Amino acid sequence: MFLILQLNREKLNSMNLLLYMSPIAILVLLPAALIMEPNVVDVTLTLTKDHKSMWLLLFLNSTTAYAANLTNFLVTKHTSALTLQVLGNAKGAVAVVISILLFRNPVTIVGMGGYTITVMGVAAYGETKRRFR
Repeated sequence: MFLILQLNREKLNSMNLLLYMSPIAILVLLPAALIMEPNVVDVTLTLTKDHKSMWLLLFLNSTTAYAANLTNFLVTKHTSALTLQVLGNAKGAVAVVISILLFRNPVTIVGMGGYTITVMGVAAYGETKRRFR
């Protein structure tokens, strides 16, 4: 994907790539969702009758997903795929710390060790990028 965004002769930018990928994703995921969750249409229609804000929530959900995909494409285009992976690991570590603080989720010693290594790796990556600029 990164190479497609970099080729000048293709004239593909993040928006066009997302435009081409979205219909393909619908064609693949919609039948899978209908097979794995056969009553999803009935449940959705029932919820929209009971809760008038359901359509707004569905629209906000799809808009947020679109923005997340677009952000991923833009970060990959302007930095690198490795930077995106490191940011994902940092996000996971931050989510765990927040869940521990807010919800008092238990953490094992092995888990703490793993997230400590993750945070050290993110810090080392940031320091390495800073030094080699």
